[in-house]
Amino acid sequence: MIVTRFAPSPTGLLHVGNARTALVAWLFARHAGGRFLLRVDDTDTERSEEAYIAAIRRDLAWLGLDWDAEVRQSDRMPAYDAAIDRLKAAGRLYPCYETPDELALKRRSQLQQNRPPIYDRAALAMTEADRARFEAEGRRPHWRFLLAHAPIAWEDLVRGPVRFEGRDLSDPVIVREDGRPLYHICSVVDDIALAITHVVRGEDHVANTAAHIQMTEALGAAPPAFVHLPLLADAAGKGLSKRLGSLTLESLREAAGLEPMAVVSLLARLGTADPVVPQTRLAPLVECFDIERFGRATPKFDPDELKRLNPQVLHHLDFADIAGRLPGLGLPDVDPGFWEAVRPNLTVFADLADWWRVAKGPVAPQIADADFAAAAADALPSEPWDEETWSRWVETVKARTGLKGKALFRPLRLALTGRESGPELKVLLPLIGRDRARARLLGESA
Repeated sequence: MIVTRFAPSPTGLLHVGNARTALVAWLFARHAGGRFLLRVDDTDTERSEEAYIAAIRRDLAWLGLDWDAEVRQSDRMPAYDAAIDRLKAAGRLYPCYETPDELALKRRSQLQQNRPPIYDRAALAMTEADRARFEAEGRRPHWRFLLAHAPIAWEDLVRGPVRFEGRDLSDPVIVREDGRPLYHICSVVDDIALAITHVVRGEDHVANTAAHIQMTEALGAAPPAFVHLPLLADAAGKGLSKRLGSLTLESLREAAGLEPMAVVSLLARLGTADPVVPQTRLAPLVECFDIERFGRATPKFDPDELKRLNPQVLHHLDFADIAGRLPGLGLPDVDPGFWEAVRPNLTVFADLADWWRVAKGPVAPQIADADFAAAAADALPSEPWDEETWSRWVETVKARTGLKGKALFRPLRLALTGRESGPELKVLLPLIGRDRARARLLGESA
């Protein structure tokens, strides 16, 4: 069974780049009938917040992504400690006593000599006396994983064959000076314990993967398969900054008022050659998902594309899809007929409230010719009204005033709705009703 996971750190709000990773991992698992897990990487106690964990859950649910199990790394410290002890006993971890300033100085020196900034393993040459001296000075060691200087290769499902040489990589720090485990060891231990078969993440983790493969093998397990997605760029081809608040899911939902399926429709196709088609359901995306469709080219995320998709998604939603959202707009009385009437004119869902006010008032009518408007009011037929009422009424007004075309239709729309454009008046007029229509034609706000 294919098992994937999404592993966000709760140190901020989910960004569209995070959301794309989660979506691809979810589609991968669901297409195969597998499992999708949520792993909260909350070992950074200084920056992790419960509010962000709640926001992650809320954002995933908004996109329609469910998960089969949730794991928090802060609950799994004994498992990490046990793995660290195993690696120490196997000679794959070694203590280092350099301070951050000393390490920074080494890196600068290497760069000035046009050498890669790889840790020089000076700590391996330390004697027991050296370590005792540092301990006496109050220094506490951080621990590095000893990479084998051997080839590390895997077949990435997006990047194809990937190969590193162990000697070209820096031994990663996996335990801090205060004894807390870091990302590398926690991620590897969890992927083993949760039986993750495919790790889906950004291409910024490719070098980490080389180290993770050796760690996994050192712990006696087989590495999972890897899927490294290219990072998103903006429309100009520059990398998206995670600090852009406008590109968090919360902002797209609340500030921009976008539909979740508009976001999903775009993110599910970015990085593939497939056209972006507005979807109202996840099921078609699950059915046709194919990881081989994703390429190595940098996909461009354009917020204007979301603005184009959003109305198209709305225009295909049935009343049943939106009925539960109506109380949030303060519109419990909206019925299927009203939704069908105004749906083609919506850009965002909140526009529905504007058209409800147009239909139910009060509206300040725009009247340029009071005599024409009064004649139109006198020609209003008796109720009940239906979609044929508009054409019958307009023919009567045309016969009485001699006006036709734009000269006839525009002043009627402005008087009835106060707007230059909108839903077809044949469907809007019955929603306005005779009393409101007459009042507006006579220049009264109603």
